[in-house]
Order: sequence, then C-alpha cells, then structure tokens
Amino acid sequence: MNLPVKNIDDLNNAAQKLIDFGGGDKIFLFYGEMGAGKTTFIKYLCECLGTSEPATSPTFSIVNEYEGREDKIYHFDFYRLKNENEAFDMGYEEYFYSGHYCFIEWPEKIGGLLPPHYIRIEIQVLTNNERWLTFKKI
Repeated sequence: MNLPVKNIDDLNNAAQKLIDFGGGDKIFLFYGEMGAGKTTFIKYLCECLGTSEPATSPTFSIVNEYEGREDKIYHFDFYRLKNENEAFDMGYEEYFYSGHYCFIEWPEKIGGLLPPHYIRIEIQVLTNNERWLTFKKI
C-alpha cells in the first residue's frame, strides 16, 4: 500500500490506515533516512492506539514502553547499537514475541534477529513537509 503524506496533519489518517493494514500483525519495522519522520509517525501511531502519555524517542534508552487503550506498545530505536549482540543482551525476543505492539526504528541494525513476519514501513522524503509511505506485509 502506498500513501502520500502532504503535511503533518495527514499523519492521524496515515496512522489509522497503517493499524488497519496491519490487521492482527503487531510488529512494525520503520525504514527511512535520518530525519525522515519515523519517530514522529510512531508518535501518531501511539496516539491512534490510545496512549495517554506522549511518545518520545528511545534513542538512548533503546526501548520505551507505553500503555495503549487495549495493549502495550514497545517503541525501539536501534540506531545506537554497535552490533546485534546488544539487542540480544537486552532481551529483544521477550518484546518481539510478547504479542504486544512493537514499533522498530533502524531495524537494519538487527537484521539477523528480525521475526519472520512483520509490517515494513518505508518513509521516503519528497520535500520538507511531504513524505511517501509504503506499507508491505512480510
């Protein structure tokens, strides 16, 4: 599924479309260059799922946990990892196979640890405000 995002006001709608596209799938991998808007989009997804607290980047903590309306949400940012062993040491599999939502930024840093099924989200920067989103079930 391809979805144009003309400005930040389109992100509520895009977040709901992604949740609907995922169906029962709860592992979401976000690909895009630095500054593409991965964290911003995840904030809107968390709001869509009913978090009462604002989602923030887990760049230094690696993972943030939120309570949604009906489910827990884990938000990962693997940008700072030096190797896959660091994800292994933090117990990534307890999160990934918990049955809760997992939103994963910089999944390419842990390519050998990814689950077999997930939703891949690619964010392409078109202009300063415009993005092209691609959703794909893997």
